[in-house]
Amino acid sequence: MNTERIALVAVTLVLVVGGVATVVAPTVITGPGTAPAQAAATTAVGDGGVASLFGIALWGVTLLFGATALVWLVLTTVVGAGYEPPPNEYGLDEMQVRIMTVDAAEVVQETVDSLPDGLDDVHVIAESPIDVSGATVHVVPEEFTCRAVRKGRAQEWARRALECRREFVLYLDEDSVVESLDGLPDADIVQLREKPRRTGSNLSYLADVYRMGVQFEQRAFARLSIPLFAWGGGIAVRTDVEERTTWDRETLVEDTAFVWAAFQELDVTFALSDAVCRNEAPPSLYEILQQRRRWAAGNVQASTMLPFRYELLTRVRNYAWALSPIVTLIAVPLSLLSVTIAYGGWFFLASMGLALCTLGWFLLGVAYYGDTHRHWALALPLAPLITVIHSMGTVAGILDPPETFRVTTKVGNE
Repeated sequence: MNTERIALVAVTLVLVVGGVATVVAPTVITGPGTAPAQAAATTAVGDGGVASLFGIALWGVTLLFGATALVWLVLTTVVGAGYEPPPNEYGLDEMQVRIMTVDAAEVVQETVDSLPDGLDDVHVIAESPIDVSGATVHVVPEEFTCRAVRKGRAQEWARRALECRREFVLYLDEDSVVESLDGLPDADIVQLREKPRRTGSNLSYLADVYRMGVQFEQRAFARLSIPLFAWGGGIAVRTDVEERTTWDRETLVEDTAFVWAAFQELDVTFALSDAVCRNEAPPSLYEILQQRRRWAAGNVQASTMLPFRYELLTRVRNYAWALSPIVTLIAVPLSLLSVTIAYGGWFFLASMGLALCTLGWFLLGVAYYGDTHRHWALALPLAPLITVIHSMGTVAGILDPPETFRVTTKVGNE
């Protein structure tokens, strides 16, 4: 177990044990305290033992999450202020489409059927033979070897095996139903937007709605020296950039790693498109756990290729999201019960402020989906639970990184 896992486990244990001790142990005293004026009495944690360690850990988590929220706020309101997707300068005839799958024929067929008529160079890259109309199906040979694994291996094979005379290669996941696409702006890497659609689990879907609110920060990525992440379910890459960067690297987050490598090795540009893909939200809590687990582990592992400041930012963000439910599950309830943890009034303000951030991200996600999804705002009271669902995979990814790429289960029309 590495230092990062030990630290995460230790902090979690201190918070859980300390939280229980704070509520039930006789190490507290009751009387007037520093809580807000509306609190008649305050339960103050003693200075020594578990309670003291609990207070330090809880303040540390709160400050870590607060710093991450502040970075998000700066990215969205300062760095990304006024960002609008650049106008399209390349038409559909300048794209070759490559849809990545293992063997999900029915799901892929939905994606192919959703493509606009102007896309006439469509290829499906599969791991086994499947029948799909409207596209040319290619099967990655078993004997093909490279450093990349699973999806990255298939992308690298396609790069080497398929001739592309178009300006861009547009990569789509098997479930990336195209809602709107009429061209691409003049940038070397163009990120399409995603709007996960509901499948089997309402809670998984709500967690993705929450994630869409957080991902509002993507509007700032075109103005950063390196984008903070990429979504491979809909991403267009200039052909010559793909040839020079390649997909040939071992990683669990091949699309983010590709973008990070391109920005460090070449002089490239990035744009966030207004085109939208309706991908599937994970159909169960187990699937969303495994998906987020792979993302977190892959980002932490791949962050070593970044400059120090970006590596540090990436790691801190992962730890903050892993521990963020603490704010709503421990910090806020204790504050509402008038339990002070060193400077109680300040702690109350900090924890409530971060709780409001989580509510704001969920509502921002609902707004991103538009008027037809306004009724999902009624799920706002579930925000604490949604935060846990969104973050539990991040915890798993740091504590127990997967050794191989795992494809999230798709349901198609079912």
